[in-house]
Amino acid sequence: MDQTNTPKDKSASSRRDFIKASAATAAGFMIVPRHVLGKGFRAPSDMLTVAGVGVGGKGRSDIASFFKSGKANIGYLCDVDDRRAEETVKTYPKAKYYKDWREMFEKEAKNFDAVSVSTPDHTHAVVAMAAMQLGKHVYVQKPMTHDIWEARKLTEAAAKYKVVTQMGNQGSSGDGVRQLHEWYDAGVIGDVDTVYIWTNRPIWPQGIPWPSDKPAVPKELNWDLWLGTAPQKDYVEGLIPGSWRGWWDYGTGALGDLGCHLMEAPFRVLGLKYATDMQASVGSVFTGFGKRGIFPDSCPPSSHATLTFPKTPRTKGPVTMHWMDGGIKPERPEELGPNELFGDGNSGILFVGSKGKMMASEYAANPRLLPLSRMEEVKVKQKFARVPGSADGHYAQWVEGCIAGYGKMELSSPFELAGPLTEAILGANLAIRGADMPKAREDGKGFTYPGSNMKMLWDAQNMKVTNFDEVNQWVRRNYREGWSLGV
Repeated sequence: MDQTNTPKDKSASSRRDFIKASAATAAGFMIVPRHVLGKGFRAPSDMLTVAGVGVGGKGRSDIASFFKSGKANIGYLCDVDDRRAEETVKTYPKAKYYKDWREMFEKEAKNFDAVSVSTPDHTHAVVAMAAMQLGKHVYVQKPMTHDIWEARKLTEAAAKYKVVTQMGNQGSSGDGVRQLHEWYDAGVIGDVDTVYIWTNRPIWPQGIPWPSDKPAVPKELNWDLWLGTAPQKDYVEGLIPGSWRGWWDYGTGALGDLGCHLMEAPFRVLGLKYATDMQASVGSVFTGFGKRGIFPDSCPPSSHATLTFPKTPRTKGPVTMHWMDGGIKPERPEELGPNELFGDGNSGILFVGSKGKMMASEYAANPRLLPLSRMEEVKVKQKFARVPGSADGHYAQWVEGCIAGYGKMELSSPFELAGPLTEAILGANLAIRGADMPKAREDGKGFTYPGSNMKMLWDAQNMKVTNFDEVNQWVRRNYREGWSLGV
């Protein structure tokens, strides 16, 4: 299917119509019980048929991990870019291939059980919501959504439609976060009031102007479908495969890439949910002496965001969380030796407690007490069951959960947990975007950046910043005409 004959974007009403029709057809699909097949045969009810949307790159590895569980049949594949999909299509030759996920849902809904979404951030929500409205279980790459409002709506939808959900932050299934949790519950480091998180991301260009060249769209790519909910723009090179992360229309910056991996551990260990305020500072790019570049489409090259969370049943008071990206790191803890590795060298998590500190790497792997000599001294009984396969078992856990059915099995990152985590990450991005927002001076001589000098107060219930309205436009962005979340 080429771009000239791709079906036009459906209106919200027509989208609801095809979902209803597909759901009705799916309801008539009969599952064959095991005893009918005889010994040695696996019943269809013991296998999960997965449809993948976005099957190149991370989507390819996600699908391979589902298949590796031994209980997932890869039935359908969908990608807007034949170049990115080529290897996956060859790997699963029996899977039917589509270019438009809406067409796949309309024609094949009765034939699959679950959907894996590995598209760029700006299309996560529309695909996942449509799948849930069809009664399909969903696995969605991190961050769960591009906008806070989308995260809230998907969290509500998972409960409404009673489907099994999982966000793709594999570290939530890892042994590391469970070890950190056990140390904290045992009182090893006392009460935590401060957490530091850092990463070397972005590893793609940020703080740059939108490209001015207008090359031809590659014949293998449906650019209109790739844009999806985002504003209409001419095709430019360099967004695909991964540099779209640095552009606000499509990605969510370093936080969207690694925030869900690094912030999940303190969320779980400390019982965090919704922040009360956030603030940020950002790195600047100067295009000439004294001339600061203004690139509103692009994420800044580095940032430091601070979030405050209220007291939880697991803390004695509020918790301050620091996020640092672009190579910025917190001060090394005094308990860490001068030549000992801080985090994993690129990323890390540091819990500061009243009686000590603990640290971990990306995915909350390699948890350590500080000073490291405490690792030999402290022995805590295992309290939490480990996920088979640790972080790698994140995929099989979702497959097993889907087969078991809604509410029958505990998962590591269901939308109930992943939704508030995603909202916090995107809330930090509000502060970052606000800090990087210029305001022309009244005298016409340059700009000020008022958002960089304030603490933004967050009303979580109503999903709005109460003292800097300029950033609320990004809580729920306007979709391109023809696209809707369907709620």
